[in-house]
Formats: sequence, C-alpha cells, structure tokens
Amino acid sequence: MRLSSPISINDLRDIIQADFTVKGDPDNVIRGINEIHSVEEGDLSFVDNEKYYDRMLRSKATVILINKDAECPAGKTLLVTDDPLQAYLKAVRHYISFHPQTEMIHPTAQIGEGTIIQPGTFVGENVVIGKNCLIHSNVSIYADSVIGDNVIIQSGCVIGADACYFQRRPDGWLKLDSCGRTIIGNDVELGCLVCIDRGVSGATTIGDGCKFDNFVQIGHDTIVGKRCLFGAQSAIAGCTVLGDECVIWAKSVVNKDLHIANRTVIYALSAIDKDVTEEGQTLFGMPAIEANKKWREMVYHRQLPNLFEEVKQLKQELAELKNGK
Repeated sequence: MRLSSPISINDLRDIIQADFTVKGDPDNVIRGINEIHSVEEGDLSFVDNEKYYDRMLRSKATVILINKDAECPAGKTLLVTDDPLQAYLKAVRHYISFHPQTEMIHPTAQIGEGTIIQPGTFVGENVVIGKNCLIHSNVSIYADSVIGDNVIIQSGCVIGADACYFQRRPDGWLKLDSCGRTIIGNDVELGCLVCIDRGVSGATTIGDGCKFDNFVQIGHDTIVGKRCLFGAQSAIAGCTVLGDECVIWAKSVVNKDLHIANRTVIYALSAIDKDVTEEGQTLFGMPAIEANKKWREMVYHRQLPNLFEEVKQLKQELAELKNGK
C-alpha cells in the first residue's frame, strides 16, 4: 500500500502509539506499508519470527518493526518493539477503514463504455471496470478492485474479499487486515463462484486472457500470468507466482510462496508443494512429479499384490527345499 504523502518516524510513533527503540537512520521516511511478500524501497514492514528475520533484513523495506535487537543494515531503520505485528496493524488501520455502503453500485465506481452489469451485482468503492465487460447477477466486487476490458464474470463470483491471513496467538487468531487490491486483466473469463482474494498489502493479479471454470480459488498477493487456464475446484494459495500459459486442471492445488514456470501443465487431482523451475513440464500426483514418471509408479504399484503372492510362493518353495521335500 502506497501512502499519499510520506511520514517520518515521529509521525509513525504518534500513529501507532507504541514504544519502540530506533536503530539505524532516524531520518528515513515511510512511503508505503507492506508485509514481507510485497515490500518495496521506502516501505514500513514488520518481522516477529526467527524464520523470517534474515529475509526481512535483506529485503527492500526501509523501516522495519522488529522484536529482536538485531544489527541494522546500512540505510535502514529498525524499530525494536515487543509486538511488531500489532504496531504494524495500527499503522494499516490508520490508513484504511470500512465504509458501509447502501447502494448496489458505489458512486465512485468507474464503469467503462459498453459494460453490462446484471441486477443484483454489488460494486464497491473506487472499483474500476473496463469497456465491454459482461458481469452477471449476484457478483460481489469489493472496494478498490480493478477489472480490465472484455471481461466476463459469471454469477456468484467474489472479487477482492479479505485475505485468509492470520497469526496464531495464545487467545486465538489475530487477523492481518487486508489493505491491498485485486487486479484482473483484459479478456479474462471467470466461471461461476470463482473467488479471488485481495492482496494483504500488495495486489493479487490475474493476467490478460486467463480463463476459469467454476469454483476456483486464488489466494492473496498471488500473481497469475497471461493466458492461463483453471479447471473446476482448483486453488492457488497466497503469494505464489504462476507463469504464462499454465494449465491447472480440476481439483489441483498449488501451495503458497511458490514460483511456477511458464507453460506448466498440472493434471487433475494433483498438488504442487515446491517451485517448478523448468518451463513446459507436465506434472501429476500428490505431491506432483513429472507425469510419465508418476504413471510408471502407478503401474508398479498395481503390480505389488501379484509380486507379493509370487514372493510368498517362492518363500514357501524355498522352505520346502530346505526341509528336503
């Protein structure tokens, strides 16, 4: 999330009302607020987990809320505080707020020439919809979403809902408020009941020419390349980057924080749990591997009962030989 005007460290202290110790450059200014997956130069971010300390300290973030007395990298500012996430959320909530809406289409929404919006569709604040789109009934397009030209959205889709992003606490789950947005490119078609979450602090992006069957889920801050195809009930978790011209067939899933190479094909009922770095691969299985290899494994697996019986028979014959029969 970019700020309309930069703020100083002292301004931030007034906003979040939290005690912190300043390490590094006290004169740095904050030009945006982003979590670790989306940080850019000039951003305020946070880290409170040993797993991510090094990654955050090496990131582009300029000002970092942290609960560890770490050495400050050159050019950055560390704000050492007991609860970095709560401090970060106070900053986010200072700049975003929920505005109840009484109209089905908000007056601030920009709708392009030739676009048809069927009755019963909700269009939120600051939404931008391009030209010659067809949006069927009972679609929900949340605030700040951007939709390109020639887009078809079937009934029941939800665009720009909050990310599923929570941190476990002793008293339950603490929600990371979503302050990002959803961007859908040109010539995209969404089947019924597709859900595309908004970014936590950046943008969830769907590339030009992508096509979706029904019941597809795209998680927060995920970037989908151009001309990808999604089968029914497939799902991409948050913060994943999917290359161009990928095909994800029905009921297949891709885990979070992964990079999937261009022209990857994932057969139905598969699960991707690691990066796919080679372009044009066809994958299958849980976890997915190269499809031909997986099919050979399945053939061998089917042969196991017969092999077991053969081994059993051979053991019996060997025992009879040992007994002199």
